[in-house]
Amino acid sequence: MGRRVGRARAVREGRRHQQFAKFKFAELNLVPLVDTLVSIVFFALTTATVGELAPVTPGVTLPEARVGSNALQQLTLGVGRQVTLAGNPVMSTLDAAQAESSDPRQPLLIPALYSALRLKADSIRTASAEPGIGPVEAPLAIQGDRSMRYDLLSRIMQTARLAGFKNISLQVRRVTDGV
Repeated sequence: MGRRVGRARAVREGRRHQQFAKFKFAELNLVPLVDTLVSIVFFALTTATVGELAPVTPGVTLPEARVGSNALQQLTLGVGRQVTLAGNPVMSTLDAAQAESSDPRQPLLIPALYSALRLKADSIRTASAEPGIGPVEAPLAIQGDRSMRYDLLSRIMQTARLAGFKNISLQVRRVTDGV
């Protein structure tokens, strides 16, 4: 009986050996693979394109950020001592903060800023052949002075949204240090 068990076992091992004989160990040299990956990472890091920084509006001291990407070229609304749109003064910040809405349904609206933003949105629509109704695809960057009050920022963002801008971003000055 012991011989039968031994023989059956040998037959099973023989079949198993035949089944797995097709899976031979192949030698894989990892050095070229690692060299290739290091080269790809090196070239990706050294040739990365960095977007141009938008010029900072004179009189605006931007807050600082430690993480983030560079600003793209976009329409800029500066809020310092004056509210400027694309470098052109629109109104003083004090007037913007004290302005009362002309629309009772939109209490945050700043009428003079709304008019300037609406004209700019219409000119962007005309230049890009966008339909006259609906939001503008062009991004609007708000550069607010670090001492700007949040209630004024909220009113400015709401006014920009009502004027037709849907891509609104806040810009900060990027600080690079060893962090």
